[in-house]
Amino acid sequence: MPTHSKWQSLPTEQINPASLAIDKTPVRDIIDMVVNEDRKVIAAVQKEREKIAHGIEIITQALRKGGRIIFIGAGTSGRLGVVEAAEMPPTFGTDPRIVQAIMAGGQAAVFQAKEGVEDNYEEGGRSIGRLRLTSRDVLVGVSASGITPFVRGALTRGRKAGAKIIFVTCWPGSELQNFVDLIIAPAVGPEIIAGSTRLKAGTATKMVLNMLTTVAMIKWGKTYGNLMVDVKTGSEKLKDRARRILGVVTDLDYEAADALLKRANWNVKAAIVMQKTGLSLPQAMKRLRAADNSVREAIGEDIEPRLRELLEAR
Repeated sequence: MPTHSKWQSLPTEQINPASLAIDKTPVRDIIDMVVNEDRKVIAAVQKEREKIAHGIEIITQALRKGGRIIFIGAGTSGRLGVVEAAEMPPTFGTDPRIVQAIMAGGQAAVFQAKEGVEDNYEEGGRSIGRLRLTSRDVLVGVSASGITPFVRGALTRGRKAGAKIIFVTCWPGSELQNFVDLIIAPAVGPEIIAGSTRLKAGTATKMVLNMLTTVAMIKWGKTYGNLMVDVKTGSEKLKDRARRILGVVTDLDYEAADALLKRANWNVKAAIVMQKTGLSLPQAMKRLRAADNSVREAIGEDIEPRLRELLEAR
């Protein structure tokens, strides 16, 4: 039996002096308490700005070289990685293999907590071994406490494979700083319920992961201005968004945008290039490839003035 707790000193396990009487506090006051604590999250994430920027550079370079981004975590941290990976294909049109997530306990643990799986260091390593990582890939370990054995096992295996390692945690003092390429550690302080890292720690982690993926995708040419031009049109809502985006960029009406998108096989980027240049679909696709899939480069136009004009006309 251990003679002392290895978790006791972690910031994520500390008692928050602002919420000592939370169980007898009126509901509206608890809401104010939560909001006040969440304000600290913004400041903590902002302090990690330079490290987040470095992480974005690492991920962007990997994507340009054909590498993969793999999130790995347990519990809330693991689920946040799953959300990031799941949202990339519909939002940015990526192949599901490009951004993936591994959750301790497998898919079932996403929906129902499986306690104990996070303690399996060896399984963390095995889960990464199955992916056959290379030096082109980036492994993003996510652990609020910074000591999750499953994640540490995965990062160790990833390092041996030569992958770049980014570690996102809410423990700035993690000794993994000497083991990974980059550690991003927003110091959010103790939760209003001691140890419940799905609260401030979860919010901070979600913000960091959103920035890592979203900004990397922007720099990879997945937007035109702030328009989602690589959107996958797998639902009526997304088809509607595609029509509206095409209308904004080209000034086509809704019906004409629909007709053009059908000719472009619902590829918004190709439809924009076709309308702006008069090229056929194969020719438009060729021009996009030559422009590294950047709409701006393919048509030689800046969308910002057009967007500002539309906003001012409202």
